[in-house]
Amino acid sequence: MIGKAGLIRAWSRLRLLGAAGAVTVVVLASAISPTPGRASDLACGNDRLSLTRPSAFRLLSDTLTAGKPVRLLAIGSSSTQGAGASGPDHAYPAQLERELRSAWRGRRIDVLNAGIGGETADQTLARLERLMAEPAKPALVLWQVGTNDALRGGDEGQFRSLLERGIALVRAAGSDLVIVDQQFFPKIGDLRQYERYVALVTTVAGEHSVPVFPRYKLMKLWAERDPALLGRMLSADSFHMGDLGYHCLADALGRSVTEGVDRTMRTRGIVGEPLSAPAAALAEIRG
Repeated sequence: MIGKAGLIRAWSRLRLLGAAGAVTVVVLASAISPTPGRASDLACGNDRLSLTRPSAFRLLSDTLTAGKPVRLLAIGSSSTQGAGASGPDHAYPAQLERELRSAWRGRRIDVLNAGIGGETADQTLARLERLMAEPAKPALVLWQVGTNDALRGGDEGQFRSLLERGIALVRAAGSDLVIVDQQFFPKIGDLRQYERYVALVTTVAGEHSVPVFPRYKLMKLWAERDPALLGRMLSADSFHMGDLGYHCLADALGRSVTEGVDRTMRTRGIVGEPLSAPAAALAEIRG
């Protein structure tokens, strides 16, 4: 072990080596607030679910710190398109765009709504392949997937394969990825089948270290806490979300994304790996 004086000398060397980079990271991370405008906790049931695992959000963080326009791609079926909302501006991508613009003031934030009602995973994946082949890549892809597959059933092995292909596709393009899993609604016909598909999304994403926003768990919590609360979140068809449901979904997603970006900036710096200290200085500290 080293003495107190040696420890102070080693620590001072590390501070001098890392001061400039650390200051830059702190300033930029502080300038990009991790807290978007919040939906009412009471209106949203006080349930603060977040992503199933932390995400680095490297490309999104790099794009923000470079001061470049930020483009997000929200792709999926009717839940992304906004079925049940009073208009396109109340679909979750539009509400998320407003949340992020409020959090990241002065930045240009655009969330592209690429939802098409009724699609299954294979149909959405075909469109995702075309969109990811375009020269301008989204900083973050929000892939809402699995509800129609779970309702229709079929080859669960094929569904797994589609999820894996989509994950590989987004990663190869260099974009960040969050998967949004299935919705819960009161009249699920074959609950065991449906929940197997929900579990598949969580399992496959976990195997590939991809974060999932647990929409199914959140909506089921609403129902268990108070069926009337879930009723307020749903549209008149008791299946799709309504304006409030999409608002609460966008709020929870916005919180998860902004907190993830803030964590990335504070732990990894602006671009690349964390600032590393010389081995000699670290060895002196460790003794």
